[in-house]
Amino acid sequence: MAMSEFDQVELLTGAGARDLIAHALGTEGSDLIECAVHALHHRPGAGVSAGYTITVRTPGGATEEQYICATTGRISNPSTPGRVRLEHPSGEVTVHVWRHPHDPELPALPAACDSDTISRLLEVPASVSIVSYRPTRRCVVKVEGRAGTLAFLKVVRPKLFPDLVRRHEILTAAGLPVPRITHTDDRGLVALTAAPGRPMAHYLSAGVDDDAATLDAVVGMLDLLPDSVTSLPKHPSWSERVDYYGHAAATALPSEAERARGVAAEVVRMMQSSDPGPVVPTHGDFYEANIFLSSPTEVSALLDVDAVGPGHRVDDLACLLGHVSVLPCLAPTSYPEVPHTLVLWWEYLAAQVDRTALAARAAAVTLSLVAGAKKTQGEAWRQDALERLAQAEHWLTLG
Repeated sequence: MAMSEFDQVELLTGAGARDLIAHALGTEGSDLIECAVHALHHRPGAGVSAGYTITVRTPGGATEEQYICATTGRISNPSTPGRVRLEHPSGEVTVHVWRHPHDPELPALPAACDSDTISRLLEVPASVSIVSYRPTRRCVVKVEGRAGTLAFLKVVRPKLFPDLVRRHEILTAAGLPVPRITHTDDRGLVALTAAPGRPMAHYLSAGVDDDAATLDAVVGMLDLLPDSVTSLPKHPSWSERVDYYGHAAATALPSEAERARGVAAEVVRMMQSSDPGPVVPTHGDFYEANIFLSSPTEVSALLDVDAVGPGHRVDDLACLLGHVSVLPCLAPTSYPEVPHTLVLWWEYLAAQVDRTALAARAAAVTLSLVAGAKKTQGEAWRQDALERLAQAEHWLTLG
């Protein structure tokens, strides 16, 4: 019998996590001195991963600070150097442990995280730093030189590499403002030019003079997506995986499990009674962090085009609404104008697509963000997660 995902989360983040990491380190003769959970990643149906900042005493007696990862997910490359496979005493789950950057599913990551290697690749002195990392899935690395940011490196699983390159090439040829590819490594590394402008969240925090004009400029980018992307593989939308996200939210907030599953069930019901519209070119991950602006009404870059392909426009619009709606949950004092902006955006967008379809999908996107609120220290994450869940429920009332 497989261990429940709730128990897997507890295994990797609870009191027993230290013993698990200590046991893995002990196989090489290192002693664990300190260990703290840094990040948690839960992919419903595909396992739980965690990252830890640790202090160890090596076999030679030196004390070092390191970053180590563990996952209950499936590993397809068991020969990765340094990977330790641990069987839980119950026999219900296997945990794989490794030191960053030697991720067993991302063979290009060690090169991407090595300043000397990247300096040779770009032919200029450079330093690297991690922007985001989802163990076994993907990593984004910032490359900086004396004059500032030189590039960003995206590291993905090798099997996803060809499609990622193809998407960038198609959108570049169509004239969209996507980062340009400068170097590639078929182990799963793509070097991209730095995006001009600032993330849309910066403008939302500062406040914009004309909410409709900003929204027009942003949504107008979707009209520029070429028809040819509809021939690319389709990525499932959040609404199509809402049961998984309901499960993830219930796992993160077990006391609110009934509410989370209720949101998922209502999303399914509303989707069945609404019209998503025709299949059209979509971005697939259309939200403020992936949209850069040079002014409140001028888009300077579209990022993270991994999911570009066929879909429904309503899902891109719902993605934007859902993500922006949790900004005040994350940092309420930084986004005082967002609730007002969302009211205007909702009415504007709901007039362009099926209102019920938009509400259901915005709820699904917001529900998908509940589990991601979980932080590693204190209880602040819980309030954030509860507010995200409440926002998902609010979207349902608008349909």
